Amino acid sequence: MRRFRGFIVVGVARLVIALAASDIGAGSATAQPYPAPGGPTVGPAPPSAPSEITPLASLPAPALAPSTFAGGLQLIAYPYLWLPGLNMAISTPLTRAPRVDVGAGAFQLLGDLDNAPFMGAAELRYGPFGILGDALHLPLGVPVTTRNIFFTGGGTSLVTSIGTGSLLYRVVDQPTQSIDGGLGFRSWGVAADLTLIGRLLPAVSVARSGGWTDPLLVGRYHRDFGNGVGLTAYGDVGGFGIAAHADWQIVGTLDYAWNSWLTLHLGYRSLNVNYQASGQPLGFDVHLKGPILAATLRF
Repeated sequence: MRRFRGFIVVGVARLVIALAASDIGAGSATAQPYPAPGGPTVGPAPPSAPSEITPLASLPAPALAPSTFAGGLQLIAYPYLWLPGLNMAISTPLTRAPRVDVGAGAFQLLGDLDNAPFMGAAELRYGPFGILGDALHLPLGVPVTTRNIFFTGGGTSLVTSIGTGSLLYRVVDQPTQSIDGGLGFRSWGVAADLTLIGRLLPAVSVARSGGWTDPLLVGRYHRDFGNGVGLTAYGDVGGFGIAAHADWQIVGTLDYAWNSWLTLHLGYRSLNVNYQASGQPLGFDVHLKGPILAATLRF
C-alpha cells in the first residue's frame, strides 16, 4: 500500500512539472521579437489604422531654423546669376561726339563677355544686426551707336566693377514678415576704351575711366506665405549729389525655401547711376536691368 501511494505522489509531481514547463515555453514563444529560423515572424499585432487620414495640405510647414556659429553669429551666402540689359551713356572730350551710347540686351551680354564675370553677395547676422555685402564685376566688349554723321558706330572694351556694403537693423521681426533698414555705400569703377569708326571725321580712340563712392539709404522686406513660399523686396537710394547725382537699386524676388539651409529666388533687378565729374568732361549714365536667379545658403 505504501509503495502504491508513492507511485501516485511521484506521478502527480511529474504532471505538475510538465504543465508548468509547457506554460513557460508558450509564454517565451509569444514574446520572441525575431522570427525563428525558417518560420514566420511572431510578435504583437500591428496597431490599427486611424479612422481618418489628415491631408498633407493641412500639416504645418516645418520651421526654418537657420544654423548659427557659436555665440549666435550667422553667415548667409547669396550666389546669383544676373542677366542685365545695359544702357550706358559716356561723356567724352570730343567736340563732335560729346556723348557716346553703349547698349546691349539682357542675353546679348553673355556673348559680349571679354572675361569671367563675378557676382555674389553675403551677409553676417548677429541678433537684429546684419552686415550685407555685394560684389559685381562685368568685363564686356560692347558695340557703340552713333548718329552716323561724323562716325559710323564703333565699339568699346568696358569693365564695370561695383561693390555695395550696408549695415542693417531688423526693425520688424515676426513669424511671417520682417523689415530691415540701414545705411550703406556703393563704390563704382568704370573703365571704357572707345573706338569710333570714321565717316566725315577720321577714326578716333578714347580711353575713359572713373571711380567714386555714394552713400545709401537701404531697406529690405520679406513676407512668408507658408509652405516655403515667400516674397522679398530690396531697395536702396543714394548719391544725393555728394558723388553721383543719383544712385539707386531695386530687387524683387519670389522665394521658395527648399529646406532649412537652402532657399531659391527668381526675380528682377535694376541698378542705376548718373555720375558727372565736377569740372571734367567725364560722365557715366548707367542702367543695368534684367532677370536674376539666386540662392540663399545658411551656414
